[in-house]
Amino acid sequence: MEPIRRRDSDDLFEAVVSQDGVMRWLATGRADSRSAARAMCDDHVAHWTRHGYGDFAIRDAATHAFLGRVGLRNRAQHGVDLGFAVQPRAQGRGIAGEAGRAGLDLAFRRLSLPAVFAFVLPDNTASIAVLRRLGAQADGTVQSSGLHCLRFRFDPAGTAAAEDVVVDDGGADLRLIQVMGPGSPGDGAALRDGLPDPFGVNGLALVWDDKQHTLTAVSEGRPVAAAGWLLRDMAFDGSPRRTAGLGGVLVHPAHRGQGIARTVISVAVEHARAAGAETMILLCRPDLVPLYAQLGWSRLSVPVTFQQPDGARTSPLTTMIYDLAGLPRPTISVDLRGLPF
Repeated sequence: MEPIRRRDSDDLFEAVVSQDGVMRWLATGRADSRSAARAMCDDHVAHWTRHGYGDFAIRDAATHAFLGRVGLRNRAQHGVDLGFAVQPRAQGRGIAGEAGRAGLDLAFRRLSLPAVFAFVLPDNTASIAVLRRLGAQADGTVQSSGLHCLRFRFDPAGTAAAEDVVVDDGGADLRLIQVMGPGSPGDGAALRDGLPDPFGVNGLALVWDDKQHTLTAVSEGRPVAAAGWLLRDMAFDGSPRRTAGLGGVLVHPAHRGQGIARTVISVAVEHARAAGAETMILLCRPDLVPLYAQLGWSRLSVPVTFQQPDGARTSPLTTMIYDLAGLPRPTISVDLRGLPF
């Protein structure tokens, strides 16, 4: 298994896109053109860039023949789902199950995702059987890509490790670890690497709240990035909303530019979703707005207030939000109802 690239479009067309018996079960439906396969590959590449995980090409270990694709797809309204499509000639050999198990192994043992879902059409009995063998539990129904689908859920404790599958995800030995609380002071000092103001906020003279959860990326036994978040009821246009505040996003200077922050942020969003957050919110410097916009966050233009020891203050930072539940954007104001994060 290796990340799908643009050069895989012809293989994807021959094995998946041109096959009615495969495409009829996918949300995209029939799309029997090479241009459609190229567009799919472009979409897969963009997903890898945005999240640091995504869809893999499944290849025969001996011949390198393209057998299909499997992967983890992040959907803003639903979370991370596992999907697979195997070419007809390769079906019935357990490939979808073994590749799916490797995908779940990546999701839970390297990325530390809290849950993975799968969406399947009700008549797709073959895929449902694969999902159940992988340990999925029925989790209601959902509209996905305009189609009525059954939803299944995977939890970390219910999945077995993959065997005899080589997975190249470009992540080297990077591993994410989620813990309760603000994280280790030693890890924080290591990430700051002596920088006096790594977040660029010291001049604001603000008092910040401790994080309730911390996600740390570790490579070769050392922390290379981290993010924290807390959960509280905040006021959007005067109405309470269960909201996760993201903060403390930091990458060690020697590891910047590798996309690690994108993966940490993406996984932190999923932990907040699992904890019941309806919306995520963060306060950031203006120069970081493009990064978060690329990750699906949107900028707020309404006043945002928070508490300080001397009373309420209006935030001097840019506010970004990430919608998890299809709720309306605020049009009047946001009150964080506590210290900033």
